Amino acid sequence: MRLWAAKAAWFEVDETFIGNDRTEAQGVKKGRGYAHKHKVLSLVDREAGQVRSMVVDSLSAKALTPILVENIAKEARVMTDEAGQYQKLGATFAEHGFTKHGKGEYVSREDRTIHTNTIEGYFSIFKRGMKGVYQHCGKQHLHRYLAEFDFRYNNRSALGVEDSQRHENALAGIAGKRLTYRRLDEARA
Repeated sequence: MRLWAAKAAWFEVDETFIGNDRTEAQGVKKGRGYAHKHKVLSLVDREAGQVRSMVVDSLSAKALTPILVENIAKEARVMTDEAGQYQKLGATFAEHGFTKHGKGEYVSREDRTIHTNTIEGYFSIFKRGMKGVYQHCGKQHLHRYLAEFDFRYNNRSALGVEDSQRHENALAGIAGKRLTYRRLDEARA
């Protein structure tokens, strides 16, 4: 089941890293790289202004391509940065455009429609919220935080969704579902 089956839609795909900070107080030296961080993949339908985010264990092409195929129609135009895991997307989708962040390019010089600025803006909102409001997040709960920020982004005033409609959308999303917590001693059994 594809999230978006729109023909010839424009999608931005990118990944970010969050949480799991290593500090000297925890007995681990701060190091370079992102291997210790949680990996998040997000897809933005640029035309509809909708986002879908998920926690992933690997950022390899082998791990990401099936996710993209499942969530994006093959007729879509896909925009990414120049990361290696995205190099062969042109064979999977109608078009694959990319920017060269490593060379300081954030909008393609050849085609001004090719950029990942929309998804970078979403990541900025997400990270500000996580650091400013929630501050800490374990991997086991990260998908819940992503769902909250996706909902907020997909139901924002810029898309014509005001408070009363946002309220109705939130309630419609919980219809027929129960939120329960088992007692701690039951969880150990």
